[in-house]
Amino acid sequence: MSVSVASPGSQYVEGRWSTGSGPEIEVLNPADESSLLALPSSDAADVDTALAAAQRARHEWNRAGSVARGAHLRQMADLIHAHREELAALLVAEVGKPLSQAEGEVEFAEGLVRYNAEWDRRMEGEILPGEGPGENVHLLRAPVGVVAAICPWNFPLAVLCRKLAPALLTGNTVVAKPSEVTPLSTLAFARLVDEHLDLPAGVFNVVTGARETGEALVRSPLTSMVSFTGHRDTGKGIMAAAATDLTRVALELGGKAPAIVWRDADLDLAVSSIIEARHANAGQVCTCAERVLVHRDVLEPFTERYVAAAEALVLGDPTGAVDMGPLVSAAQLAKTEAAVARAIEEGATVATGGGRPEGNGFASGYWHAPTVLVDVDPAMDVMREETFGPVTPIVGIDSLEESLAVANDSRYGLSAYLFSRDYGTVMRTVEELDFGEIYVNRTLGESIHAHHSGYKESGIGGEDGKWGLMRYTQIKTAYHRYG
Repeated sequence: MSVSVASPGSQYVEGRWSTGSGPEIEVLNPADESSLLALPSSDAADVDTALAAAQRARHEWNRAGSVARGAHLRQMADLIHAHREELAALLVAEVGKPLSQAEGEVEFAEGLVRYNAEWDRRMEGEILPGEGPGENVHLLRAPVGVVAAICPWNFPLAVLCRKLAPALLTGNTVVAKPSEVTPLSTLAFARLVDEHLDLPAGVFNVVTGARETGEALVRSPLTSMVSFTGHRDTGKGIMAAAATDLTRVALELGGKAPAIVWRDADLDLAVSSIIEARHANAGQVCTCAERVLVHRDVLEPFTERYVAAAEALVLGDPTGAVDMGPLVSAAQLAKTEAAVARAIEEGATVATGGGRPEGNGFASGYWHAPTVLVDVDPAMDVMREETFGPVTPIVGIDSLEESLAVANDSRYGLSAYLFSRDYGTVMRTVEELDFGEIYVNRTLGESIHAHHSGYKESGIGGEDGKWGLMRYTQIKTAYHRYG
């Protein structure tokens, strides 16, 4: 597949393209390590310019009203739909995810924009009785101001839209920073907005770069809110830096999702669901099933079927009809390899996979075979630290109490899975799992109108649905005397 990765600039600020003044970024194709594009990043001065532009635009944007803002979002959704093939091809090139999954990401991004546009006539306030006659109290939703949207590399377009759409609908302006690993789809999206939409200048801005660029966004007093998706440690650093100016934060910081397979589970459903939930985007999804807890009554048949299913996955050129592409970078490959090596050192056994796949097409690029580990103990690092790669540790459990104890013994609390036919088991498990979202008898994939949020060190705040939208607002109270 041939796709243009050219960009009119490395940053888009106040409706104009320009070249950043920071260090150069080189974007690599993870399938073969070829260079896709090199571009200068945005330095601290560039970030200040973008934030100042967003600050200038925010009052006029808010005064435009939610109905006008919703109309802009509907046009944006139409634009994503019209250019879905181009955007999907860029995701394949920079992330390495299979084309079908890239197409799914673009569809999800479009859906997020359309859903948030629907709130243009549904934003709710309250009118309360006053303390005396001829008085009432008006509670209304106001924008927070300028939002810094710092996006990850695994779903660059979808997460951008997850943050951008509710922020814009509620009257905020945005400065977005894509990951330095995957900036191409974001720059292409900004180019399409610039060429085809009449979005007021300064409402949507893009800067590019790595940690230094992000730090400049977080530390600026012009930033009213930081919405970040990424690694736990980076999120903690953002929270600490934001405390200086009491800047609002919304943090989605990854997970270590347990998948509990109870003794009455439909094993075929459990295997197929967990295989997808572990290997989507090569395991680089925050809601991926990272550890599998199987009742000992069905441990052997489940493991046999799971290993066979993992070995049947098709790896290869992500532009083709494959199940799994490469990992996104050399760093992610090294992290995955280190996790497997550490597990073996601690006593785990590799049932299949364990390293780079064999055959033509895998000599270069960041490839790792689907790997299943058995003889695993819950205390091992592979059961406790986020792997973010196609590695499945399987542990036998004897009771529901044990499964809940092992599942909850984690610093993370984003997603969890349960496979059982028993209603009592399902309801007790849903009630007692310390996780923000739980998938019962199904694979991964949150809904745009629900709520995506983590407990514990998986984050603060949440995204999607009504409550995700409201995160981009603050309550303003007006006391009226009309008597």
